[in-house]
Amino acid sequence: MEWPIAEVARMSGVTARTLRHYDEIGVLSPARIGAGGYRYYGEYELLRLQQILVLRALGLGLPEIGRILTEQVDEVEALRGHHRRLLAERDRLDALTGTVSRTIAELEQSRKDGQPMTINRPENLFEGVQPSQYEENMRDFPGLAEEVGRRAATMTQGDADAGHRERTAQMIRLAELMGAGHQADADPVQAEIDAQYRALTELRAVSTEEYRAIGRACVDNDVWRAAYEAIAPGLAAFQRDAIEAYTASRLG
Repeated sequence: MEWPIAEVARMSGVTARTLRHYDEIGVLSPARIGAGGYRYYGEYELLRLQQILVLRALGLGLPEIGRILTEQVDEVEALRGHHRRLLAERDRLDALTGTVSRTIAELEQSRKDGQPMTINRPENLFEGVQPSQYEENMRDFPGLAEEVGRRAATMTQGDADAGHRERTAQMIRLAELMGAGHQADADPVQAEIDAQYRALTELRAVSTEEYRAIGRACVDNDVWRAAYEAIAPGLAAFQRDAIEAYTASRLG
């Protein structure tokens, strides 16, 4: 049984353009190419596409996916490995849900008491959070991605973990300001955005338009948006709007 590329795109939700790209980079080739250049996929290719999409959903990049698919020998054993990853991701999301729920409850209680929130165990804020998801699509900004990669190569694991915690803490602070009713252009919010911008410019110069593009990516990039929305619904758009206000008032 074979299916044309248009039917595979319909079934999987992956565009025909993306399927052609997968062929170009060697992670998924069609079973055959027919008259007029039409691509046809068999059952083996559909199973391979399923594996690609599962691994993409787990946050892996295409180079890593290509390596995994090249090294695997048995399809059933490979699927068992993917299943284990999915179970681990489910557990992580469960932990993240509990983390955000606890933070919401503590914030609501502190407001009810009229007291600032006291964090007795700050590490609890980061349970289940993987800020590396935020970085996964830095390839949209190759200059910054190159510098981030160069810095990461010289970091210890402790340094990397501390950086991840700080970036997550920034997201949580922004969520708290949003929850407190501050507008995106309010001074406390803009102070957070200024700190983020200065951290970026420590890596290399960032133009006004590039910083705007980073702000838009917080909403347009699926991985980034999911990371923000896991902290608080609406946070991705709030970050974007805050960056837009910052560039207009301070970089414009």
